Amino acid sequence: MEFLELLESTVTQGFIYALLTCGIYITYKLLDFPDLTVDGSFPLGAAVTAVMLTKGVNPFLTLVIAMAAGALAGFATGFIHVKLKVRDLLAGIITMTALFSINLQIAGSNLNIGRDVDTIFVAPPFDALFGSMGLIHRKFIISLILVVIFKVILDLYFETKNGLLLRATGDNADLVTTLAKDKGKMKILGLVIANALVALAGAVVCHEQRGFSATMGTGQMVFGLAAVIIGTTIFKKLSFVKGTTAVLVGSIVYKGCIQLAISLGLPANLLKLITAVLFLIILVLGNRGEGRSKSNA
Repeated sequence: MEFLELLESTVTQGFIYALLTCGIYITYKLLDFPDLTVDGSFPLGAAVTAVMLTKGVNPFLTLVIAMAAGALAGFATGFIHVKLKVRDLLAGIITMTALFSINLQIAGSNLNIGRDVDTIFVAPPFDALFGSMGLIHRKFIISLILVVIFKVILDLYFETKNGLLLRATGDNADLVTTLAKDKGKMKILGLVIANALVALAGAVVCHEQRGFSATMGTGQMVFGLAAVIIGTTIFKKLSFVKGTTAVLVGSIVYKGCIQLAISLGLPANLLKLITAVLFLIILVLGNRGEGRSKSNA
């Protein structure tokens, strides 16, 4: 029973962080944009959520407001890059650095949410719907519902004309220009959507953990990239599998790897080191796989 609960908890974490991974999938895979804003927009979503929950704001409304805050962060990075002509990597670093101070101003270095405050996991209508269900099962189901909703929305959007242009921006920006569209605006739009999803992930983590920490964004970019690489590598030869599905699976697999490392006795305070080492291994294996593919071709 203990193993099943641990497995359920790990998969739940994979669902929640899949929202972040979908955001990084947009910037890394579709826009070819190394967006370090993520390490700032993730805790931004959590900071905004934590403050609003303590003020009695409706738990579900906090998710919408957190997404809006993340969208603004993405817009800031896009504006700095496109309009002010700052390199993509530096634009993300500038916004991330600014967000660290902004997050401290919003919620301080730490902010805990009391047990008397409703989160999305215990608020109406889920309190009545899952009344007799344990909290761990509620978190699993509600996180699954959230990630499926946003996955479907993204999949539908990517099939629209605007979505197809966004997908083309990273691979063939000249094509976007020939279609009389501004590739700069498409980049900004992609960054807005991506960081809205990342901030949403931070908000859900805040609900799940009942707290905010100023350092909770550290390493989220690494996690997201690793999950994207794992997912896209697993389904590389299955063209019918959508990118959002691949990164969702990648998120769960990566969370499972980290949980396995901890279960084997590695101390939790080495979590970031474990994450970095796993990411390095994934990159090395991924590069070798690409090398073999090219040599075979």
